[in-house]
Amino acid sequence: MNMKHILAGALSATLVTGSAAYAGSHEAQGRDGNVNIIYWQAVSILNPFLSGGTKDIDASNLIIEPLARYDEQGNMIPWLATEIPTVENGGVAEDLTSITWNITPGIKWSDGTDFTSADVVFTAEYCMNPDGGCQQLTSFSDIESVVAVDDLTVTITFTKPKPFPYGAFVGGTSPIIQAAQFANCVGAEAPNCTEQNFNPIGTGPFMVDEFRANDVVTMVANPNYRDPSKPAFASLTFKGGGDAASAGRAVLETGEFDYAWNLQIDPGVLADMAAAGNGTVISSYGTSVERMMVNMTNPSADLGDLRSTTEGGPHPFLQFAEVRRALSIAIDRNLLAEVGYGKAGTATCNVVPAPAIYASTANDECLVQNIDLANQILDDAGWEMGSDGVRAKDGVRLSILYQTSTNAVRQDTQALVKQWWAEIGVETELKNIDAAVFFGGDQSSPDTFQKFFADIEMYTNLFDGTDPEAYMNSWTCAEIPNPENNWLGSNMPRYCNPAYDALATELSTTAAIEDRARIVREMNDMLMSEGAMIPLVHRGRVSAHANSLQGVILNTWDSEMWNAADWTRSE
Repeated sequence: MNMKHILAGALSATLVTGSAAYAGSHEAQGRDGNVNIIYWQAVSILNPFLSGGTKDIDASNLIIEPLARYDEQGNMIPWLATEIPTVENGGVAEDLTSITWNITPGIKWSDGTDFTSADVVFTAEYCMNPDGGCQQLTSFSDIESVVAVDDLTVTITFTKPKPFPYGAFVGGTSPIIQAAQFANCVGAEAPNCTEQNFNPIGTGPFMVDEFRANDVVTMVANPNYRDPSKPAFASLTFKGGGDAASAGRAVLETGEFDYAWNLQIDPGVLADMAAAGNGTVISSYGTSVERMMVNMTNPSADLGDLRSTTEGGPHPFLQFAEVRRALSIAIDRNLLAEVGYGKAGTATCNVVPAPAIYASTANDECLVQNIDLANQILDDAGWEMGSDGVRAKDGVRLSILYQTSTNAVRQDTQALVKQWWAEIGVETELKNIDAAVFFGGDQSSPDTFQKFFADIEMYTNLFDGTDPEAYMNSWTCAEIPNPENNWLGSNMPRYCNPAYDALATELSTTAAIEDRARIVREMNDMLMSEGAMIPLVHRGRVSAHANSLQGVILNTWDSEMWNAADWTRSE
């Protein structure tokens, strides 16, 4: 195997930095007034290292930025760096044990100070601090050290050869925070720094004017932004709350807002909104999958601080493979996709549905609903139907608390699933939680998706770019949320399998894309066969913008706010 083979097609080594196409421009910053954005999931924090919520990541991406991003085609492009490091240009070591980033000269923080390699080093130390929790820790896997060579050069050294060394500081989930601002916010102190987490100093096109958690963020143009003609908008309002339908209506019908995100709306209703002619619906497929996470641990409140932790013991009935399989094949995914998503959704049995080389066909049993087989599986395993229509075994009843965020499509999905599970003798209690809370970073709330104080929870997730290595690391044992890491981590099912962790290690040292794809499919299949999660629908991203808002490019491989600096207003 040739370890020099960096993934084909993953990079675009252009020397043009992001939002840098302004040479010769003489237009004034702020010329187009205010732009109104609505996310029906309200922002709760502006630090993506302390939140896994897309709404928090997207809002923060207007302020803080990474060294490189992915464009709308999934190509890696330089952003705060001058170029993408490769073996060919000398940026990646021949033995793949280090990567060196060169920072574009002249970049300022919004407070007017210089952006330097010291900020990059600090951000790595902040996320990797052993006394804290970092939601994006998988992006920093296998890093031995991050060293500032000089003010504009930083070298990351790995503990082993890394064929894909583009985890840290690449994509919207791994931006850079200012060392001076966050100096006293490391480790256990990180979640306590409200001022810093609500008002980060950044290099992006906007900066915070006022932040009201779980409501609205008002921003103004960054006067020290690297392009003096951008952003075109003097101010930005990032409103949260409500639901997807009201967000879509606010852009497509009433014109109150300029951009609406994640329009998880009945397709017919969305078409009627678009018919008003005030806005444009945009969509694109990436890696988003609506899925159920299966709690492999016991969420009983009787356990106190040990609930939903590995120390609290296995789940009373979801620990059994036959139960997890029966729950999965009782679901009609094709109907869920048709009713809830229309052309923007298709049934899937995989957590990695794309790019095509990574998509497995080994789990296609779930594409066809089979109530009879589900009942037979439970019968054979000794789960007997009670007089109340609920199965039980050894005094344990199949009674599920099924939670998700508040959204009409998700509540419709819940209702259908509850009906199907009733047909196989499973009792289901439905719970929906305000999205700002469910996906928020409030460590004191019992209702976050990280704490997972339920049996099943449902939401959509995806990964930056086209390489799923960091994403697959999400289900390693080390990524399990728990009180010691402030409930931060990506392994919501609390799945822990040494064989899976071994595959993650193998993937991290494998260069050839065909071999990487094989390992990813194997990891995906392990998660599916063991029922750690139940994928439902491969979702297209659907958003909308006012017809007067120009320059919008929907990006399913990075933050949806990735090119907001380029947005303008037409007459």
